[in-house]
Amino acid sequence: MNKPFTAHRSAFVAAAFMMAAAAQAQVSVVNQAISEPEVTAAQQAWCKALVDISATNDREGQPAAKALAGKVIDAAYGYQMGAVLFKPTLTTNPQTFRTTRAGALAYFVGGDASFPKDTGFALKGWTKCEVANTGIFIAGDSATTMGKVHFTGKDGKVTSVDKTWNFVKDDAGKLRIVVHHSSLEYSGS
Repeated sequence: MNKPFTAHRSAFVAAAFMMAAAAQAQVSVVNQAISEPEVTAAQQAWCKALVDISATNDREGQPAAKALAGKVIDAAYGYQMGAVLFKPTLTTNPQTFRTTRAGALAYFVGGDASFPKDTGFALKGWTKCEVANTGIFIAGDSATTMGKVHFTGKDGKVTSVDKTWNFVKDDAGKLRIVVHHSSLEYSGS
């Protein structure tokens, strides 16, 4: 009486194991976790893109720089996911914040009548851009950085800004900037 029960139990365990293995084979795992190297690579790419836009403007003019800036914004920012919380360095009220792609593009390259005070931050002849993070906070699918970004102009003068970025991954797993706050350093006067 014991042998048939043991055989039946063994067949049941084997069947359960095969069903569990088949179910695991069909499971799709999505891991949107962000790593520190991804964050620093995104920051370096942003800096390189800014210098490239400046160089393109010098070589080919504002229309070519604008075309490149549009590609950069589409690749780096999360405007296709919704509003991006972007507070550029040199903006004034009532257009301080740029939650739309058009607002970001106007900030970087100017030439948009809807943003008449924008002269194009990326067109200022930057030759070098370096990120100096004070800290990086990664919590699974979100990463926030805070620190300085140093921009070097054609004359060798360095302008430093305080910068905070927040990154998330889109559905394709690409890191996107969804918060970008930048301000000039406080001078104390």
